Amino acid sequence: MALNNTYDARLVQQETAVGAGVQILLLALLGTAIGMGPAGWLTGLAFAVASWAVLSRALHRSRLRSFGPANRVTLGRATLVGGVTALVADSFESSPPVTLFVGLTAIALILDGVDGKVARATGTSTPLGARFDMEVDAFLILVLSVYVSMEFGPWVLMIGGMRYAFVAAARAYPWLNAELPPSMARKTVAAMQGICLLLAASGYLPRGMSLGVVLLALGSLIWSFGRDVLWLRRTSRIQDAEVEEILGLAAEPQTVAS
Repeated sequence: MALNNTYDARLVQQETAVGAGVQILLLALLGTAIGMGPAGWLTGLAFAVASWAVLSRALHRSRLRSFGPANRVTLGRATLVGGVTALVADSFESSPPVTLFVGLTAIALILDGVDGKVARATGTSTPLGARFDMEVDAFLILVLSVYVSMEFGPWVLMIGGMRYAFVAAARAYPWLNAELPPSMARKTVAAMQGICLLLAASGYLPRGMSLGVVLLALGSLIWSFGRDVLWLRRTSRIQDAEVEEILGLAAEPQTVAS
């Protein structure tokens, strides 16, 4: 890791303040362009404040002097997600311009493949960056699920809520916290979610085809999570059996040769 780890609280504040400032600027531009209502403004501002608080705390705990170039890309993507979130909240009062909504969401999805490449190219990969990237992805999927659910029903929320349900379940079942092996299938399914939901939300497809796309996204996600949960459970049982075997051997009386 090629980051300078000299901690400076002022630099931490600058990193998070810039992100919050850009978020508010984007909200102002959206408000001017579409006449965004109170729901959009309040939701967008809440997203900006929450992001600022979480990032400030994460940087303070990690004691890194900055995010680094890759995580600045993720920060920019988070700003776009904040804009999408405001548009979705505003859609409960009036429909957002399709071109604007699709454009912001598409750029956020495209940038998801950029930050990782930047991290590898600059040697600035960090656990904080990986977690930040994951949380931005998950929240965008949740927001898109909310928007699409207004057309197809609350069952669509399963797509955005599944990852959060997994995290909640891991608190009760610690074996779910074990590290999973790398999987291209898992990455592909994760990438599909945003694309499928955006296609359904755009209105560019016939309703029946949009419904099929959403069902495909949900089905693949259930398969991916189910496969991972089964792998984690089997691995946990194997490890428990090995521990029991070791403890059993240790408890056996030792035979002393006479």
